[in-house]
This record gives sequence, C-alpha cells and structure tokens, in this order.
Amino acid sequence: MTQSSNTTQPVWLGIEGGGTRTVALLADDQGRCVRRIEAGPANLKLLTDAQLVAHLRGIARGLPRPSGLGIGLAGAWAESDWRRIRRAAARVWPGVPCQATQDLDTALAAVPVSPGTVSTGFNPRVLVISGTGSCCFGRDARGRARKVGGWGHILGDEGSGYEIALRALKAVAGEFDRSGQWPKLGRQILHDLLLNDANQLIDWVQSGSKADIGRLAIHVFASAQAGDALARRLVGEAAERLAQDALLCARHLFRRGQPVEFVLAGSTLLKQPQFAKSVAGRLRRGWPGARIILLPRESVWGAVALARAGARQKTRRRTASEAAWPPDQAGSAEATRMPEFVQSRRMSPTERRNPRSRKLDTLSIRAAVNLMLSEDARIPPALRKESRAIEQAVAVIGRAFQRGGRLLYVGAGTSGRLGVLDASECPVTFCSDPEQVQGIIAGGRPALWRSIEGAEDDAAAGAEAMQTRAVNRRDVVVGIAASGRTPFVWGALREARRRKATTVLMCFNPYLQIPPAIAPDIVLAPDLGPEILTGSTRLKAGTATKMLLNMFSTLGMVRAGKVVSNLMVNVKPTNVKLRDRAVRIVQELTGADYSAAEQALRASRWVIRVALRRLSA
Repeated sequence: MTQSSNTTQPVWLGIEGGGTRTVALLADDQGRCVRRIEAGPANLKLLTDAQLVAHLRGIARGLPRPSGLGIGLAGAWAESDWRRIRRAAARVWPGVPCQATQDLDTALAAVPVSPGTVSTGFNPRVLVISGTGSCCFGRDARGRARKVGGWGHILGDEGSGYEIALRALKAVAGEFDRSGQWPKLGRQILHDLLLNDANQLIDWVQSGSKADIGRLAIHVFASAQAGDALARRLVGEAAERLAQDALLCARHLFRRGQPVEFVLAGSTLLKQPQFAKSVAGRLRRGWPGARIILLPRESVWGAVALARAGARQKTRRRTASEAAWPPDQAGSAEATRMPEFVQSRRMSPTERRNPRSRKLDTLSIRAAVNLMLSEDARIPPALRKESRAIEQAVAVIGRAFQRGGRLLYVGAGTSGRLGVLDASECPVTFCSDPEQVQGIIAGGRPALWRSIEGAEDDAAAGAEAMQTRAVNRRDVVVGIAASGRTPFVWGALREARRRKATTVLMCFNPYLQIPPAIAPDIVLAPDLGPEILTGSTRLKAGTATKMLLNMFSTLGMVRAGKVVSNLMVNVKPTNVKLRDRAVRIVQELTGADYSAAEQALRASRWVIRVALRRLSA
C-alpha cells in the first residue's frame, strides 16, 4: 500500500522502464528530486498484468502519494499497451492521473522545449539512442512520430554497444583465421573474459547474454582511442550506420533544410564522447543546419514532465511546455481510434441471455445436445435473409481473384482464428498462392492458442496490419466481429477503406449503427439470436462465421476458375488420400482408367491440369 503524503505541496512521480532496469523519480513542483529509485527491467511485452502491478507496487512502497504519474515503458507501442499501464497504475495509485507511453517519448520529453515552438508544443526533433541497444525516434511539430531501427539485437540495433562488440568479436576471429594470431583487440577481450584459447570464446559467446556481449564494447572504444586501426574502423562504421538511421528518420518527418534537433542519448553515446562527436559530425554533413545536443538530463525526467502535464490538463488548458504528451504513433489519432459513434440501437444479440438455455446447467446430456442442435438449426434461415449481401461479397471476392487481388480476413479471438483457418486451407485445396487469402488475428501468432491482453482493443494495430500488407484497391478486406464493434477490426477496415480496398463487415448484430462516412462497402449482420452460453460467440456465431467464410473462399475460387464442374482440379496431392482423389478426378474428366490416369499424373508431377492436357492431347 502507498503512504499518504504529509505535505500539501504536489509531487510528481515519473517512471521509465527498459530492458535493463527501471528508474523512478519523485520530484517536487520546483523540479527538485525528492527521491530516486532503481528497480529491475520492465519491458511491457515481457510482463503479465500481475507482474506489472507487482513491479509498480515495489516502486510505490514507502513513497508518498503522488499528484500525478508519468510512466514510459519499453515495448509499450500502442494504445492497448498504454491502457494496460494505466489499469495497473490505478490499482497501485487509485485516483491518481496517469500518463502512459513508451520509453522513447519520455526521453524526448526530458529535453526542454526550445523557444519559438509555443504554438505547437513540439520541437522538430530526432532522438538518437545508443546503449546496449539502439533506436532513432522522431516527432515533428504536429506530434507525428516515426521510429527507425530498434529491432533488437537479433534483427539488428545499428550502432549499439551490442552490435559494436559483436562485430568486433567477428572481426578478431576473422583476423585470427587469416594470420593465426589474435590481434591486440582480441587479446584484450580474451583477457577480460579470462579465456585461454579461441575454442573457449565459442562456448562463451553462445551462452553470453545481450548485456554480457554489449559490455565488451568498452574495449573497442578504448582500443580506438589508443590508435588501434581495427577498433577505429569498427567505431567509424558504427557511427556511420547510426547516423544514417537518424537521417532516415528525419527524412521521413521533415523537409530537407528544415531545422531539426538531433538529441543524442544512451550510455554508449553519453559515455563515449569521441563516438558521439563522430556521429554528430556525420549528422551535420547529412543534414546541414542540424542542431546536435546531448540529452541534458536523465530521461526519466521526461516521465516527470508527462506526470505534471497530464494532471494539470484536467484543470486548465495545456501550455506549450506541458504539451509533451502525444498519444498517437501513426499520425492522426482519429484514423486509428475505434469510432465511439459506431453504436448499437439495442444490446447485440450475441450478448443477451438465451431464455431457452436458462437451465443449461441442470439439463440432461440428451436435452443439452438437442438444445444445441436446435439452436444451430436457426443459423441457415438467418443467413438466407442475408443472401443478397452474401452474393455481393462473393462477387467482389471473385473479381479480386481474377485481377490478382487478395482476400484478407481480419478478426480477434474466435473470429480471427476462423479467418486464419479458412486462409490456411486455400493453398492445399486450390493450389493458390499463400498470400492470396490471408487471415489476420489481433495479437498475431500467439493469439491462435491463447488470449492476448488488450489485442482486440488496439485499433492502431489493425490499421498497421493493413499498412504492413500494402493493402490496395485490388484487395477485399473482410472484418469479422460478432458484436460489430471490435476496435482492431474497425482500425483495419478504416485503413483498408482509405487505401481504396473493398471492405466487408461480417457481424451478428443487426442493430449496429454505422455512419455513412465510415461504412464498409458491404455489411452482413444476420440475427442469430443469443448464444446458449451467454456471450460465447464461438458457438452459433462461430459456426455461422465458418459457413460464410466457406462460401467466400470456395465460391470466390470457383469464379476465378479454380474448379471444373464440382471437382478440385487445383488440389495439391500431398498424401496418399489426396493422390487417390487426384487420380479419380482425372478419370472423371477424361474417361481414362485408373492406371492411365495415375501414370499421367506421375508424368505431370501430380499437377492435375497438366495431366488433363496430357491425356487430351
């Protein structure tokens, strides 16, 4: 439990958590540090909700109740992540205003706003971080953000301490292969690690952590300052890669020649002045007129600034110095937030209690089975009432396939899993390109077998999924949402609409009210009535979804010429059963006997259409 404050003076608590450690700073209204605390790492992607609450409680222990909170954590990239942080903070500090963001924004907010930015509250600025990892992150005067790099040590943190050390290890190993002697830098590393020969280095590097390897960068910098040619080359190349990432970030956000501040941060840049000087020189050459500054204070002070700004905007309009809280990562917040004005005139049938199943827990097995069968029997009549919309959807999907477009299913939970299932079966059934029909589920691959906290509420992630797949006017995007209000689905549909794709909403809420300005091209909203298990949309809604997706993909492929008569002439015969089916298909269409059909298929490498042409020649 937190302690009550013994003073009437406001105090602000800023918390910044990264992959190595968490720093919490309690400051008074005059900007003086009251208390500083260090704790363990806090990458949001690696914490459960319970672990996050426990982490914050450990920080809160012994502190007075703050007037406001600012929390920036690594891995907190989306609105759903920020909601997780705010929910956890509310359990530890009930009633305290909390601004939640990523750790990159707290670092930017730690830099005072320069003169001349009163009207916007933001400086044109790029944060250049090099510590154990690296990243470049910028915001323009309107608050639009862009990140370059920061992919982690496996995919590559350009110019980071880890990358410098790893390249050094590879370089000294290569030099040993060429000359049979360890270069001076290699000898220093072996001495530091108490290793006696090269083979021991192989074992060490396989078990060494990211931090263990990154720590070796200090030897590279020391050797470079001592004039070692290999080390100087490695440091120069790292400075070039880091500067190029920073310049790329700037080009994404600013016009050439526009004044831009490049803020150098992270332990590698701040503790290695020659490296920072080298990066700064390359930035000035690449962006004439650039202003280069070192992060003037610990970045957790940015979290303190956000705490003050967030608490005070409740009572008065934010000033330029307080406008350090930009919640939108993708540009316009309106473009990525689930529209609150998509309403339902009545409660969705998927959420209502089913009067026919109120005694479900006391029914006999036979009665319960009959009840489920009778409820499922209501599905086809409900879908037939939507036959016109289904026909329109099949038609646009068929046209998309004919012109090289794609069908993309988007959903969360059961809806998303069914979309992935239908998409995964198309390549083997129709020999289609795996990209032609795609299933996109909120939360990504892990969501296929477990629930991902907050994933369905992340409209920005839905929009990003469309951006990543370069959705265009030739494609059809089908959003699947039982209640019709899943933010992830709406984010995808709105971005797909903006990209001129044909959009379809499949839901089971006939009472949905969608403003014309954002309405999908086709809406299917059959009324299946309530589920026998209240709210469990994996039941009737799931069955109806599977039926509709079967129609979309199957009839779309039929219209694209993937079927002859009612035979799967594009099936991939990947096992004994399917090879037997392929033989029988060739028999049906040519009149050949089993042996001749099988021989033609073997000669055609089991491609049915080729075998058909061979027998018809």
